[in-house]
Formats: sequence, C-alpha cells, structure tokens
Amino acid sequence: MSVNDPLLNALATIMNNELRNKRECVVNPASKMIGHVLRLLQKKGYIGQFEFVDDGRFGKFKIQLLGRINKCSAIRPRYYAKVEKLEEWEKQFLPSRELGILILSTSKGIMSHEEAKGKKIGGQLIAYVY
Repeated sequence: MSVNDPLLNALATIMNNELRNKRECVVNPASKMIGHVLRLLQKKGYIGQFEFVDDGRFGKFKIQLLGRINKCSAIRPRYYAKVEKLEEWEKQFLPSRELGILILSTSKGIMSHEEAKGKKIGGQLIAYVY
C-alpha cells in the first residue's frame, strides 16, 4: 500500500478515533513532520502524551487522545500564506476567531498561525485543528 500524504492519513486516523471516543490511537508511518505537528497539538492541549514506537520499518506514533478535537485535517493543496493574509486564511478554515489553529511550515520550523503572526513570518499552510 502506498501512502500519498502521511500527514493527511495521520490526522484522519486521529479524527476517526476521536469520533469513536477512543482513548488512544496508533499512527503509522511516522515522520519528523508528523512528530512536530503532534508536539504542537500537545502544546496547545488537543492531545495528550505521544510516543514513537520503532517497529523496524518506518515506526509509528502511539497517541493519547483527550476528546478535545472537533475537526482536524491537512490542507491540500499546500497554500503559501503571507503574514498579512493569515487572517483571511483563518476565516476560510476556522469556525471562529479565537477557536482553533492553523499549522504552518515556515523557515523557522512548524508553528501555529499565532506564533507566525508574533514572529512576523509567513509560510506554507499544512493543517488546521479546532
């Protein structure tokens, strides 16, 4: 089986397990980008602890779910967002002004749209969570 977008598959797995009120889920294959996105979700309080499990192939993440995610998905195609236009992207992907985060891949690493506004840098939109 080939995986076209591992981030999209990881977020879909998290979303499906959240909808079924599961307490944990396993995401595979693992990658550095998925690890950075999970760290950001953990910092914002959407998921609990997660750990990398080495299975001898690509690895997997075991994630503790808290039941706080209403919707999450990867953004396809990956749009480039200037810092001045981030508010317009918020209106398009998030349900309200203070609810949820956009996840950007910037030259300074993966961060939320709030951090990107604070540092005044744009980047590529990769996902949203609320």
